[in-house]
Amino acid sequence: MNRELKRVSTVVLIMFVSLFISSSVIQVVTADQLQADGRNVRTLYASYSAERGPILVNGEPIAYSEPVDDEFKFLRVYPKGELYAPVTGYLTLNQGNTGLENSLNDYLSGSSNDQFFDQVNSILTGQNPTGAAVELTLDPVIQQAAWDALGDLKGAVVAINPKTGEILAMVSKPSYDPNELAVHNTSEVIDAYDRLLNDSDDPFFNRTLAGPLDPPGSTFKLVVAAAALESGDYTADSSFPNPAELQLPESTFKISNADSGTCGSGSTATIATAIRLSCNIPFAELGDELGSNAIREQANAFGFNESVSVPLASTESVYPRALDRPQTMLSAFGQSSVRASPLQMAMVSMAIANSGTIMQPNLVESIVSSDLTTIQSFEPTLFNQAISPQTAAALTQMMVDGVNSGAANTAAIDGVEVAGKTGTAENGEGEPYTLWFTGFAPANDPEVVVAVVVQDGGGLGQSGTSSGLSAPIGRQVLEAVLNR
Repeated sequence: MNRELKRVSTVVLIMFVSLFISSSVIQVVTADQLQADGRNVRTLYASYSAERGPILVNGEPIAYSEPVDDEFKFLRVYPKGELYAPVTGYLTLNQGNTGLENSLNDYLSGSSNDQFFDQVNSILTGQNPTGAAVELTLDPVIQQAAWDALGDLKGAVVAINPKTGEILAMVSKPSYDPNELAVHNTSEVIDAYDRLLNDSDDPFFNRTLAGPLDPPGSTFKLVVAAAALESGDYTADSSFPNPAELQLPESTFKISNADSGTCGSGSTATIATAIRLSCNIPFAELGDELGSNAIREQANAFGFNESVSVPLASTESVYPRALDRPQTMLSAFGQSSVRASPLQMAMVSMAIANSGTIMQPNLVESIVSSDLTTIQSFEPTLFNQAISPQTAAALTQMMVDGVNSGAANTAAIDGVEVAGKTGTAENGEGEPYTLWFTGFAPANDPEVVVAVVVQDGGGLGQSGTSSGLSAPIGRQVLEAVLNR
């Protein structure tokens, strides 16, 4: 009998300990995570009892809470909905939150640990609790210029101050109106949500940093050229055989340059010439010599293969492992299974513009509580030293040459030296191209880096070109910064 009692006692003790551990984990370890989860209905409904803090651009609200006469007390309003929707995201009753409404929810709702005393004060005084205000780094003039430049095209634009990492513009199209999702009528919210979710143009994706990413095409040549120069075995003048067509090893597939000719007129072509004219074959040969490990290591130094929080979380840009020789050669001009976001390619340009240094990209200038106490303020933060100043200077000159007398010439601005690189990426037989541009200006003292992606060939299938569509968009954004 004693033996049976011991067994029962042991089982009860184990169950008690398990219950104690699990409840402790839920209440202590994962409490903040559960509270922040967009599916937490209790937290969501409680957040409507407080006046949610505004999201501001240059002091003007792009999201704010308006008193209404219903059980939720406040309605979220987005005055320039589509323009800023990829940044603000949306706040709904029952379909979760996205964008900054989600990633900064604890501050906006007034429930962060940093606002504990504000919460206590509201209880003691009987005043209505109020969330913190979030001021963004975005510049409204540059944001509007990027929106206008992209026009009706499907794609994205991001502009960043290379010296600080402050994001000046973040535009993604097609966009949507978050006001449709903020209403307090559940059926209307669900109808709008389902319609947008099933839209073939995927308006919910913030294409500057997330969603299904695109091959970066020839903009990735900057990464490969950086790997070559950083190795110490190559210079801008290192040359490679210059055929008009090259059969890949272990394959029957043949590659060519964009114009199906040679890279310039000589029997060899240098790295500098291949960047200026955006030639594929010399870079395939360079990639074969470098090998995928060296390219991946350099890509990782620029931020590939990790998610970057701005504090919107980015989808990892990818330079994959275990590439064979033909895949490595294709990857060297941004094809194969290489994928990148505009944010990532802006970070590549940032390193080149900033003597090799990448600053942490950031959208948030400050977070201020309802009593005007600063909870957080922006401080420039180092992301990584991706390349040496010497490599950055060499790549800058190659990009300047590309704008002055090469494939990126449509990014030129009168009286300003612009550094730029175009890219036209293939997506499969018969599929529209993806069109890219990344660059910065002024080249000798950069104020802004920009990255542009135009998807679906800009509506022109395989006839659309990066020099015809993406580079002019980049130029207009650069001009907006320089003329402000």
